[in-house]
This record gives sequence, structure tokens and C-alpha cells, in this order.
Amino acid sequence: MNQTGVRVAGGSRADQIAVLRAQIQRLETPDDSAQVQPEAELLGVPEKLSELLPGGGLPRKQATACAECAALVVELISHVSAAGGHVGVVGWPDLLLAQVAEEGDVSRVITVPDPGAEPWAVTGVLCEGLDLVVHKGTGELSPTRARPVLAKVRAGQAALLTVGTRLSGTAVEIGAEVVAVHGLGRGSGRIRGVDIGVRVASASMRPRRGVLTCGQHPEARPHLEVV
Repeated sequence: MNQTGVRVAGGSRADQIAVLRAQIQRLETPDDSAQVQPEAELLGVPEKLSELLPGGGLPRKQATACAECAALVVELISHVSAAGGHVGVVGWPDLLLAQVAEEGDVSRVITVPDPGAEPWAVTGVLCEGLDLVVHKGTGELSPTRARPVLAKVRAGQAALLTVGTRLSGTAVEIGAEVVAVHGLGRGSGRIRGVDIGVRVASASMRPRRGVLTCGQHPEARPHLEVV
């Protein structure tokens, strides 16, 4: 398995959906149910990040909007896959999963870089059997177009994370941006970690802000300062 996990190429809608369902069946094993429980209402996230989210995790069978911050999304994928969960990534061909290969389990990740003319149909299929599905797109779906998508999400078991796009009625939104990089000196060194400014907004609570440090480096281990 390479750093991109299970990569599903383009094709007709019927062929692509058939391939996706076959891949989901291959990923599911009896041991998985003991590690990640689909019936749980929340999908676990890194411990410190859970302090910012309502209930302490990403809600299953619901959509959460997230800013286009690759570092945060990869951190989530790494955490979920390392815990035994399965992840799908739709419409993000340039998302690098090298960190997942090191800190998570890239064999548990299905990527669909080109979902074709109906990307939400692909996302709906992945939500049937995976734990986390990341959908990258643009704009906001109207209530009429969002309704069948949300029905698919509610019928599945995944926590849906929308990036760069938003479904009407989304209750939780995560803002994120890289605010600092660790490990680089004056013209030398390598990136060992990044600080991500995170803001979580929800109708059920006041906005919460924090700085999440991702990656392992001598100066600071992964942590979150709530501000």
C-alpha cells in the first residue's frame, strides 16, 4: 500500500460506485468493530482537539464544515485510521498522506481524487460504511440539493467533514489556519510540526478557540492551548 491508500480512479457513475462498495467490503473485518464502534454518536478526535468540539468529537451521521487546512485534516485522518477507523477522501487529489503513512494506517484510507460529475453521490456511498468521509468542493448546496445528500449521511455511519463547501443546515463549523511552523532555521532544517489556530462555532455553544500543535518535534509535543 502506498502513501495514497486505496485510490479509486474515475469512470462511469455506476462503475465507480460498484468499485467503492467493493473496497468498503474489503476494508471491513471482524476485528474492526472492537476498535471503532459505528453505533457511537461521536467519532473520536485527538484528545486536545476534543476540548473544542461539542460533545468532544465529530458527530456521526451529520456534516461538519471545516476550513481548507490540509494539516488539520491530515491530523484527523491519521488519528481515526490509527484507532482502527476507515476514512474516505473525495475530490482532493493534491492532499498528501505521508503523515498518515507514518502516524496512522494509510491502508484504511480510500481516496477518490476525481469523483466525476456527481461527487456527492460518491460521498454518499462512502458514508454508508466508513467512519470519516472528507468531501472537498466549492460553494454551498441549497436546501433542495442538500436534502438527499443529508439523507444519505443520516442513513450511514460516517462523520462527514466538508472542506471548501458547506451543506445547508450544518450545525458545527471548524475554522483553521497554520499560524507557526517548527523545525526550520535560517535557510536550513526540516518541518517537524505546525501550530494550527482553530475556531469551533456551533449553535449549541459559544465559539471556542485554541492552538493545536501537530507533529512531533523537540520543542513541543502535540498539545492544545485553549484561549
